[in-house]
Amino acid sequence: MRLGLALGYWGRGPDPRHVALVAEAERLGYDSVWTAESWGSDAFTPLTWIAAHTRRIRLGTAVAQMAARSPTATAMHALTLDHLSGGRLLLGLGLSGPQVVEGWYGRPFPQSPLTATREYVDVVRQVLRRRGPVTLDGRYHPLPYGGPDATGLGRALKSVTHPLRPDLPVLLGAEGPRNIAQTVRIADGWLPLYWSPMRTEAYADALAEAREDFMVAPLAQARVCSDVAEGLRPVKAMLGFYVGGMGHAGRNFHADLMARMGFGDAAREVRRLFLAGHREAAAAAVPDDFADEISLVGPRSRIAERLEAWRAGPVTDLLVIAPDRETLRVLADLST
Repeated sequence: MRLGLALGYWGRGPDPRHVALVAEAERLGYDSVWTAESWGSDAFTPLTWIAAHTRRIRLGTAVAQMAARSPTATAMHALTLDHLSGGRLLLGLGLSGPQVVEGWYGRPFPQSPLTATREYVDVVRQVLRRRGPVTLDGRYHPLPYGGPDATGLGRALKSVTHPLRPDLPVLLGAEGPRNIAQTVRIADGWLPLYWSPMRTEAYADALAEAREDFMVAPLAQARVCSDVAEGLRPVKAMLGFYVGGMGHAGRNFHADLMARMGFGDAAREVRRLFLAGHREAAAAAVPDDFADEISLVGPRSRIAERLEAWRAGPVTDLLVIAPDRETLRVLADLST
């Protein structure tokens, strides 16, 4: 099981510690570093900066939002950064949700998310393989565009730049069972948002047809500390925000996922409290058991014991959200 460092997206501004943290991760043998985006910083620019300060570590987006760019624009970002980094990019994509897609990007959320995702990946792969002009008779990403407001002058084009790797890995952030099953069919890897090594049977059917080199790369907050309850506080704060606030009261993919993992009543309570404006209470309502299952928190001996459960399942890459060098070092030591 390879280790990756997940930096997420910026808050108020860039974190000045990130480059040093990535340098330490590379020195310790971490395989990859990952950035994200929500409605602030983008996923690709920080990776470009990191690429200039590193030599070996692979560079992943977890995830680049599909609504932010047309699939050809995303492919351009990917092939450009792959060249500049010497073939180190891992392209992680995610659809996001209606609140972000419509509220931030000003685009309609697709009525058929699976179709939209499949078309997007198809176009990206066509650009990267460069076998001919990119065309798609698609519902969401037709190329050339031929809608009622089209000029009729659109022309199918092939990338001027030759991609460094036509088989650049494409991974997808997917949460629903059908979405995960499609990810196994069309992508090179899966980026689970929440993963419990105690509940791998929940993913067994969807992953049954995965090929041998398929990546399963979940994110997990990690922290070496003496007080487990204190270490779980940022995990619960994150869950309170995602389950409670990253979605509408009637449609929240994160709350749905928490429910499928056996915490439906708690998910509803977290969402109720958050939407009522009680953010701290929402975080406190996240069950310790759930927060603990999807993270690695506590003394070194406890993390070592729990890490064995992660190794025993189908996880190929553990992407850790680690706040300090000591945690990075302990995980690297336990993984050798």
